[in-house]
Amino acid sequence: MTTEINIPALANLEYSPYIDENGQLPENYQGKIGVYAIFNNAKVLQFVGYSRDVYLSLKQHLVRQPQKCYWVKVQTIERPSRTVLENIENAWMAENGSVPSGNANDKEIWTQPINIKPLMTDEEQANYHHPANDELAEIKIIKNVARRVEAEILVVLKERGLQEQFRFSPKLKEEGLLDLK
Repeated sequence: MTTEINIPALANLEYSPYIDENGQLPENYQGKIGVYAIFNNAKVLQFVGYSRDVYLSLKQHLVRQPQKCYWVKVQTIERPSRTVLENIENAWMAENGSVPSGNANDKEIWTQPINIKPLMTDEEQANYHHPANDELAEIKIIKNVARRVEAEILVVLKERGLQEQFRFSPKLKEEGLLDLK
C-alpha cells in the first residue's frame, strides 16, 4: 500500500470565482479536506493553504484579505494526511516560481485574526489612552473600534456582491481581534 498521490499541477486546475454570481462562496468545499490557492483579480497567486474544512478557511481569508480573494483553485483529498497536503502546497508554490506574499512576509495577515489596534483612528487612540480610563472603558473603546472595522469589511464584501451573512466572534472583539465565529 502506498501513500503516494498524484499531485495535480496548479495550472491544470480550473479557476473558481471566490464569490459566485449568486453572491455565495463555493459551498461544495464545505467540510472538505484539501489544498487551495487564492488569486487576486488579475489571477496572480496570493496564498496557498490547506485545511480540514476548505470552505471555512476560504471564509476566514475573505474577511482578512477581501481585496486579494477573487479566484480560487482547490484540490480535495478523501483522508486527512498532513504529509499529502504539505506536498501539494509545496509543489504548487514551486510551480508558481516564487513563494506568494501570503505565505511569506504577509502570512500573519492571512492566517491570524485581524488585530484592530493598529487600525484605530487618532481620536480612538486618544480616547483609548486617556489617563482617566479604567479597564472597562478601554474594553468598550476596543469593542467599538472592532465594530467599526467589522462594518467596513462587510461594506467591502457587500460591494463585491457577497450575499452570505458572516458572524464575528464577540469574545475576540474585547481583545482587539476580529475573526469569524
